[in-house]
Amino acid sequence: MTLSRPHQIMTHRHIPWLADRLAGGLAIDLGSARTRAWMPGRGVILDVPSVTFPGAGPATYPIQRGTIVDPDGTARMLDRLLARRVPRRGRPLIVLTTPVPSGPGHRAAALTALEVLRPRAVLTVPTAKAIALAVRADLGRPLLVVDVGAHLTEVALLTDGAVTDAYRTALGTTDLDATTTVHELTEAVVSMLTSMVRLDRTTQARGALKRGVLVAGGGALRPELTDHLAHLLHTSVQPVPAPQTAALRGAAEFLRSAQRHPAVRGSRP
Repeated sequence: MTLSRPHQIMTHRHIPWLADRLAGGLAIDLGSARTRAWMPGRGVILDVPSVTFPGAGPATYPIQRGTIVDPDGTARMLDRLLARRVPRRGRPLIVLTTPVPSGPGHRAAALTALEVLRPRAVLTVPTAKAIALAVRADLGRPLLVVDVGAHLTEVALLTDGAVTDAYRTALGTTDLDATTTVHELTEAVVSMLTSMVRLDRTTQARGALKRGVLVAGGGALRPELTDHLAHLLHTSVQPVPAPQTAALRGAAEFLRSAQRHPAVRGSRP
């Protein structure tokens, strides 16, 4: 978990109206294909294509294959989609999902783009952990999560609730039937999992694989993909409920938990 403080969190006692105003929050899933957002008390408020419109030019895609390639364009997109939903004097606590593995460059670009929403703090949660939180998976045991998105497929090993190993490939469901077959995509997933197990000296990945794999993203809605994956891995493959929004739901759970923390509620820890 990464904590960024674009604005200092106030830790002294607030008068009630100020505490209420600062209690707002947003959970955001910035995907290559779609941007989704959730707010406490309102649920999912946004599920739209990740596009921006620079001036009078054609639409552009500021997030590609899980990477923010245009921070300014991402900021324009967030401003257009979400700024009006944030109270004028409000400073929301934001929880943002991040692909795994993503480096500091991606997080820095995301934080720069999110400044348009005037956050008082930004928490990032790996997409794989968000998916696990969404289904209330047992994080006391090693867990394998596969997220087959529109433009990116990620494989992650969670140990004690933290991502301890992860792989990604720039293939997703939009590539199917165009340049990639279902078998090629599943074999790419198997290759990543095989490498993870082979290189793991703790046997945690091997133990997690024996217990089965959670699958999320749009690919989890394709039985031919999940069935072939189970056949190749010789283990159970479990698509999560409503897999396309699992990461956002997990980010929402993370946000609820964060808002209960004394430092966020306005009292001293």
